[in-house]
Order: sequence, then C-alpha cells, then structure tokens
Amino acid sequence: MKRVLIITYYWPPSGGVSVHRCLKFAKYLRRFGWEPVVYAPRNAHYPYLDESMMKDIPDGIDVIKGSIIEPFQFFKLITGRKLKDPMINPIHARNKKPNFLESLSIWIRGNFFIPDARSLWIRPSVRRLSRYIREKPVDAIFSDGPPHTNTVIACRLANKFNIPWLADFQDPWTQVDYYELFPLSKKADKKHKKLEQETFQTAGKITIASPTWKKDLEMIGARNVDVLYYGYDEDDFQGLDPSPYDQFTISHAGILGYDRNPENVFRALNEFISENPDLEGKIRILLAGVVDMSVKKSVTEHGLEKITDYLGTVSKPEAIKMTLKSHVLLLPLNRSANIKGRMPGKFYEYLRADRNILALGPTDSDVGKILSESTQGKCVNYEDFSAIREHLKLQIDQYLEGVSLVSRTNVEAFSVEVQTSKLAGYLDELIK
Repeated sequence: MKRVLIITYYWPPSGGVSVHRCLKFAKYLRRFGWEPVVYAPRNAHYPYLDESMMKDIPDGIDVIKGSIIEPFQFFKLITGRKLKDPMINPIHARNKKPNFLESLSIWIRGNFFIPDARSLWIRPSVRRLSRYIREKPVDAIFSDGPPHTNTVIACRLANKFNIPWLADFQDPWTQVDYYELFPLSKKADKKHKKLEQETFQTAGKITIASPTWKKDLEMIGARNVDVLYYGYDEDDFQGLDPSPYDQFTISHAGILGYDRNPENVFRALNEFISENPDLEGKIRILLAGVVDMSVKKSVTEHGLEKITDYLGTVSKPEAIKMTLKSHVLLLPLNRSANIKGRMPGKFYEYLRADRNILALGPTDSDVGKILSESTQGKCVNYEDFSAIREHLKLQIDQYLEGVSLVSRTNVEAFSVEVQTSKLAGYLDELIK
C-alpha cells in the first residue's frame, strides 16, 4: 500500500474543529489505497482537549511524535493568566479588552514567530522526519495549515527528498481574516509572503476548504488548486436520538467572536417575547464554546439572559447531540474581507443534521450558494433585520403549530469519506 506522511499540529487528544481534518482523512485513507503515517507534536499546548476523538485513530497506524516548544506558557505568565486556563487566541474572542501586555504579546507573536507561534517546531521536526524517511520511505507528503509551521516543515522535506507534496489549507495564509489584525512590520509581512510563494512553487498540488478561497489563492500565484471540504462523518451521527428539544432551541457550537456577533437575531427574539410574553418559557438559546464579551453584552442588552445558556467547551459528541436536537442552527460567518469563502466545519454537520440553518453573511457566499440550492435554511446579511426576523418567525410559528422539521437535502457529496476519496485521487496523480 502507498504511504503518505501527514504533517499536522492538531491530533487527538486535541479538541476543536481543527483536529477533524487530518484525523478524518487518516481514518478513511486506507479504503482508497493509502496508508497514513502521522507526524504530530508530543506535548502541544492545545486550547482544549477532547478524548472522544481518540476513537477515530485507525488501528495500527504509525504516529510519530516530536516534542514542541511553544510560547504560550510565557504569554500566560506576563499577562497574569492561570497556567491551566485554555489558550484561546485573543484575536478571535475576548473576555475583556486587551491590556498593554496582551497587545505587546500579539505584536511579538506576529513579528518574531513566523509563520506562527509553533515556528520553533520547524527545525527539530525536519531533522526527526529526515531520519524517519531515510529508514521508512514515504510516497507522498500531506501537510495541513494553519498553523503553517506544518506547511514550512513539509516544504523543506519535499525539497530535500524530492517527495511529491500536497499542501492543504484549512484557512488561507496571508489572505486569512485575522492576518491583517496582526501589527506586522514590513519585514515580517515580506517573510510571510516569501514563505507562501515558496509553498506555491514547491507543492505539486494545493487544496483549500472553499471555492472562493481557491480563486483567491490562484490570484496570488497558486497553481493546481482544488477544493477539499471539511465534510461530516456519518459515524458521528450513528445511534443518536434525533428528536428535538421540548423548547424551541436556537444553538451555536464553536467560537462566537466579536466579528460574528448575531445582534439582530437577539433583537428579533426580544421583539417576539415583548409581543408575546408566553414565549419566554418556550424559547432557549444554547451557546457552546468560547463566546466573546460583545456577544454576551448583546444578549444582556436585549433581555435574553434568562433564556440563554453558555455551555462552555463541549466534546464533539455533545455538540453533535445539541445540533441534532435544536430547531434552528446559527451559523454566523466571520465579518472580514474573505467572508465569502468562509465555510465553517460545523456547516456540514448542520447540513447532515436535518435541521434549519440560519447563516449570517453575504447571500452570494459559498455557504449562501449551497443554502440557496437546499431546503435546509437561509443565508441573510447581518444588517438585514427584517429578513432575520421573518425567518425566525416562520420557524417559531411552525414549532408552535407542531409542523415537522425540514427534510434533509441530499448531502452525501459532503461526507468525509467522499472528500477522502478525492484526496486519494489527488495523491495518486502526484506520484505518477
């Protein structure tokens, strides 16, 4: 069987969406003639852990672990955080306004740790994997970024051993939404772009998570680019009770940052309850994951504290259960320059779950285009209050009338297994 070296930072027991991509590909690659060999950090400082992900690691695969030095402990010390607290990127979500030390830390991170905070892992990883490849050759390399430390490691190995390389992007590099939020010097920006261009020139194949981002990459010089969606894993849904909650439930799982504040959703719910106070006991908002302070403020300002539950970090199975049992699944896209290509990993699980989806963002985004062709929801601009209100009122009215929930659109093309078959096909092309 052909062997592919998968270079990833996120690997069980890591939690969160980032671990799913490489883990699920590794789970299904053997079905398509490829034996995965995984390289991951031994002592990574993951934001949170999820032991439930361990079940998806294929039996008997070779997992190489390399020690990693990360600056997060130092960041916690100088910012006064507890060492055991999860390390959530303050660029995505905040508990409070950043102070001087936190701002300084972000500046240091952006200008001295290139391409990212895991950059100290590059040199020892190249040495360790060089020894491994000499002893146990591989037919191809697959790297997944961000963090683009993985990308740099793979690039150096591909050049050194002349091994075909597929560079995968969950998110873009210099085009990612938070890149412009880093206070980068001209020198740092130039280095990022140089490394990115080296990737485009070295990788035999590039994949990325959405059609719009594929076009964006091609505009800055990437070649032979195709789309690999996150996808959903059918196994995650087996044996779960799909019956909805008794209360009309709107839920969101994942990071709900300040650039995704669904304020008009809260405003609409406030109006419904003001017009019909009996609804207060029939509506529930469930927010699982990290929630920015601005979102919590919006909940309070619209008088929804009594019906809102902040669940904190939950495991993957718990998130899937909540998704299956909710009536409306909230999908706010990052309000940023590249919002049209943002396709969150949970979107595919939302599609599979047979529930109504309310996406917030441009109607001509990649998410909006898929929803416009399905029966499972709607994409509405953040500022379009009347459309948000109308959509929610329809869902609440159907709930009160006991109308059945939506019928699932044919979404099998978005399954992880189908996406893995595409990946295997790309790897086959690379080694010819």
